[in-house]
Amino acid sequence: MRRLATAVSAVMLALAATAAPAAAAPDDLPFASAVFRATHNSYSGNADGAKGSITSQLDNGVRFLEFDIHDNGYATTGDYGVGHSSPGDLVDHSGNPASNNLRPWLQTVAAWSAAHPGHAPLLVMLDLKDDLTDNTSYAAGDLAALNAELAGVFGTRLVRAQDVPGALGTVGSLRGRVITLLSGHAGTRSAYKADSGADPSVAINSRGQVVEVHDSGAGALWYWSGTYGPDGRVSWLRHGRYDSGTTPAVALNDSGLLVEVHKSQNASTLWYRVGQLTADGDITWSASRQYDTGILPSIAFASPAGNTLKEIHRSQSQNQNWFWDAVLDPAAGTVTWNSATHAKTADPRFTTAASTSGSMRVTVSTGADGAAPATTLRYATDRIGATRVRYQQTAFDEFQAGDSALLAEGAIFYASVASNRSFITASRNAGKVVRGWDFDSASLATAPPANYPATNQPYATWYADLLSAAGAVQ
Repeated sequence: MRRLATAVSAVMLALAATAAPAAAAPDDLPFASAVFRATHNSYSGNADGAKGSITSQLDNGVRFLEFDIHDNGYATTGDYGVGHSSPGDLVDHSGNPASNNLRPWLQTVAAWSAAHPGHAPLLVMLDLKDDLTDNTSYAAGDLAALNAELAGVFGTRLVRAQDVPGALGTVGSLRGRVITLLSGHAGTRSAYKADSGADPSVAINSRGQVVEVHDSGAGALWYWSGTYGPDGRVSWLRHGRYDSGTTPAVALNDSGLLVEVHKSQNASTLWYRVGQLTADGDITWSASRQYDTGILPSIAFASPAGNTLKEIHRSQSQNQNWFWDAVLDPAAGTVTWNSATHAKTADPRFTTAASTSGSMRVTVSTGADGAAPATTLRYATDRIGATRVRYQQTAFDEFQAGDSALLAEGAIFYASVASNRSFITASRNAGKVVRGWDFDSASLATAPPANYPATNQPYATWYADLLSAAGAVQ
């Protein structure tokens, strides 16, 4: 015991030396050099550990909160569930929201932040306990829905990852702000950073609305929808699965109506769907209907202001193109195909991977992108080079010990169990913002310390002494 006390004292002296500049001017301290009080499984309060309510934790200087979330029941509740192994598991409702839904817990944090506008930057971490990539739409609780919930609750106080090109600023520049971080399920975190697919097709209209469709490479058809911005970048708003098939193509008119065509994934039959873009960027789809046989379908509106279409595809049995004249019926969500003019054609298929409206041009492709694989979906416009088709980067993405190169790429936030002291020390020395979870003993302290030593015992004397020695900011 005496040896442990001596070792802890030595660590505290080292922490005090490390924290000396912070104590002099905490607001001028780079965010990556600051240390903050942090709790592990913050929602569990006194049900697991001795943390108290969320408000109590914040009142006592905690600036890192963790919520474990599940997507079970999202279609019913319209929200994610808070809990350890399942929604409600180890959740302490005393002094906290009565609901297990995530939104009221986030609103509790937002209300406290609004009432304490001078607080040090507050980090809210979501530990994804389920795979959100199998949520096939916004309505089913995909990552676009999670983005919307974070943005809706925290509003202008939210620090968006996409607005941080490199390191975060100083502590002072981030006072009153909330940072959100995705942890947990690695596949979901990877999908937040990049998407994969095959045979992408794209369309843009005069309103700057953009629709991309692609197949998964395994028979599933997916779409992205977004808007072309003043800087030439596309903000991708919605993502979802809409059918099964291969080699899709899409046409979009200025009313936000679209017609998608594709080949069956297991036969040489051609199918179409009609869609309507909604105000929030989602797509309302009609039923899928067969219109012919063949391969490699392509389609275009004769005029972006109208509903007349032309489709060109290749015969499945010979190198011969065929065309259809067609008319979209917006009210019925159907297309009438003119069999009287249906015939062979020497015209080439329409370009499916590029679309132009006025001066706006969007192209799509697949290819390796940094640490992302060769199947990564990419887009380019008349104003920017190729970059990833992906969710808006509202939250930051955490890298954990043992994660992939994709998750390491550009990561600011690193994490491991607190007992992995070598990882924490090396990551801090590399300039990363580091979390160590289950930090429940002074013997786990490092020099330099984890930025977020996430404990179940935030009021223990040893923890208070360590954080004080480290110059913890609040």
